[in-house]
Amino acid sequence: MKFSHAAEGLALPVLSIACGLLLFGAFVAAGGHSPVQAWTLLYKGAFGDAFSLQNTLQRSAPLMLTALCVALPARAGLTVIGGEGALVLGGLACAALPLAVALPSGSLGTAAVLVAAALAGAAWIALAGWLRQWRGVNETISSLLLGYIAIALFKHTVEGPLRDPASLNKPGTLPLDEGLRIGTLAGWDIHWGLVFGIVACVLAAFWLSATTHGFATRVVGGNLRAARLVGLPATRLVLVACALGGAAAGLAGGIEVAAVHHTANASLIVGLGYTGILVSFVARHQPLAIVPVAILFGGFLAAGSLLQRRMGLPDASVQVLMGFCFVLILASEALRGRLGSLLWPRRAPVGEGTASPGPSGAAPNATGVQA
Repeated sequence: MKFSHAAEGLALPVLSIACGLLLFGAFVAAGGHSPVQAWTLLYKGAFGDAFSLQNTLQRSAPLMLTALCVALPARAGLTVIGGEGALVLGGLACAALPLAVALPSGSLGTAAVLVAAALAGAAWIALAGWLRQWRGVNETISSLLLGYIAIALFKHTVEGPLRDPASLNKPGTLPLDEGLRIGTLAGWDIHWGLVFGIVACVLAAFWLSATTHGFATRVVGGNLRAARLVGLPATRLVLVACALGGAAAGLAGGIEVAAVHHTANASLIVGLGYTGILVSFVARHQPLAIVPVAILFGGFLAAGSLLQRRMGLPDASVQVLMGFCFVLILASEALRGRLGSLLWPRRAPVGEGTASPGPSGAAPNATGVQA
């Protein structure tokens, strides 16, 4: 039976996550706890009631955007893992712009701080693309190191030049003016960042699948040499993909400041950019698939506190679960293109592949005549 590419693309991530949950159950059992209770609490903490669902959706919003920071360059053939750096610089730009420029309160001012956040992230990830295209520096290494540099710059800035003197235990910038903040959806305890994340994923999918520029980007990612032979501007396409991905991660940082923390401080550095790497790989770098995967992993993050309260597990236990999932997702690539044959081994029809002996026991020759 032929296993379609689309079905295989869905089956491998689902099987990887299922196996990750099983391994997480074994990990919990090794600590003397019930794996069934852990699985139950994971579901309840993520989707069990309206409060849990809203918490999940709120946590999934930045994951959608940081996952795009990986997915868009990946479609251009680059493996960029520096979304954490773009996120913190985006948050810093969002908090710093009102200190440098007088902004009007309301939608226009909010748009200005979010644009500043997106531009900061775009410039940072585009730098990794530039190093790859012009200097031959591996983008995976450069984006990772740039992420550490961005975090160092962030800490220096919020603990030094832009520090609010009133922030004692957790140094940070001055709080964002209330007129520049992002509100919540009517009737929900979910900020508008969720809408921004979903819209960004939809627009990215449209760009990749329905525009000539997106098609050219996919050609560059699929076969760089062929793209250059047909005259595509590969360098420019790669830089645009990196800039768009960085803009998404920077926007995530800006939303976290404008909607959640209201100031740039260490609360931004919680690994949302690194979790976005996992989300993108599970979604196979498909922007539309990022939305449900981000909601799933947002649910895992939301359930961490419930595991801590009910079972006494560390809040970071869900990081172990996500680590299992990430390793299994990477390992599942070895099965790509072979899953169908493993699940349904092909049996040769009677008379095909084997020769039936003739009346005297001799096998027929290639022409079907008994030797």
